[in-house]
Amino acid sequence: MTDDSSAAGSGRWKAVLTEGPVGRTLARLTVPMVAGIVGMVAFNLTDTFFVSRLGTTELAALSFTFPLVLVLVRFTLGLGIGASSLISRAVGRGDAHAVQRITTDCLSLALLLVVIFVAVGFPIMDPVFRALGAEGEILSLVKTYMSIWLAGLLFVFFPMIGNNAIRANGDTKKPALIMLTAVTVNIILDYLLIFGVGPFPRLGLAGAALATVISRMITFMLSFYIVYFRLKMLTFERVPFAVILSSWKKILYIGLPAAMTRVIAPIGIGVITSLIARTGPKGVAAFGVASRIEFFAIAVVFALSSVLNPFTGQNWGAAKNHRVKKGISLSNRFALLWGIGMFTLLAVFAEPIASIFSRDPEVVYAIILYMRVVAAAYCMYGVFVISSLVLNVLHRPIHAALLSAVQTFALTVPMAWVGMKLAGLKGLFFGIGLSYFIAGLAAWLVVRHVLSRLEERG
Repeated sequence: MTDDSSAAGSGRWKAVLTEGPVGRTLARLTVPMVAGIVGMVAFNLTDTFFVSRLGTTELAALSFTFPLVLVLVRFTLGLGIGASSLISRAVGRGDAHAVQRITTDCLSLALLLVVIFVAVGFPIMDPVFRALGAEGEILSLVKTYMSIWLAGLLFVFFPMIGNNAIRANGDTKKPALIMLTAVTVNIILDYLLIFGVGPFPRLGLAGAALATVISRMITFMLSFYIVYFRLKMLTFERVPFAVILSSWKKILYIGLPAAMTRVIAPIGIGVITSLIARTGPKGVAAFGVASRIEFFAIAVVFALSSVLNPFTGQNWGAAKNHRVKKGISLSNRFALLWGIGMFTLLAVFAEPIASIFSRDPEVVYAIILYMRVVAAAYCMYGVFVISSLVLNVLHRPIHAALLSAVQTFALTVPMAWVGMKLAGLKGLFFGIGLSYFIAGLAAWLVVRHVLSRLEERG
């Protein structure tokens, strides 16, 4: 008996998300994901906190790395979403062979992309960060950090795709535990390597990069163990390259637009960073901190959007479209309420939160300003996040990519630029918030239209 038949016969990949109350199912899946995603956001906040103790120069350097790191991370997430969408549908159909084929081929594609990105990343590093506004000592620190980070890119790619494959089965606990393991290791290593505690050398910003690579290496090993040994989602059967190429095309059909959807936003962050860089390193440092706080504030919405992927895929594959529609509706309502709650919390506690990350009054003021202006639109930004992912699972990746492009290049960047011209940093932040609100409303309308068209086609 082959691995495929054994897996299918054992019910290893049973479509577990097609039954039971929709709200309770989504809540059950989201809770462990919240722990994992909050942990990963804490991963970045920990780096920011420790690096801020080195000084404003180091904090500004770390902030400059944020757009490029996000581009690569979100590209990987998009690829993982493409694989997860196809895997969850295969699970819904009960097609065990497709589950193994898609998982294996997605990881081989990721390996190829790592080689390409590393080969391209090192030569373009200097001109890219100069274009963003980094120079002098800050540029030197940025290049040191990114050289170490790029060298460990494989350990970033594999766990993200592997975790998406695991979630496609309806299991959100194991990916959450993997992410929390990375956070714990990173916190410990950050403290030891940045400041040189005990026998460890004081590496400063380079220590933060090294801590990240080592912690990601551990998640790489854990993810591989679960995907290969526990779930047996990988296959090493020899097949013609045409079969692998066909699988890559299916993954990229969804994954590439999904990746571009997620890459567009960091590019926008890069443009805004370059605008703020004109005000000096303190503004860049503040924006870097505020961006990380923002990810923490809406982490629960990101967790919910992650579980909507397998939920929508399995139910759509099982022709239970009414559950898909209800799941999306409940998720949007939750995103609205969560966004309002986070804005209230950040507005009230903005000053003590900002003071954690900097002792510089100008940096603290800019962080507070961001939390009290941009956060007002988190309610609609959450709707945008959920809608973009749902469109990918519904095989409307171009719609999702176009929405993201419009949000970034037709709304956020122009509004931020106009706002800065009219009212400085406050106007720039107001422009960002307004773009979040408009984009969320537009995404909600597009999803409603797509669902209506799909129901008409039966």
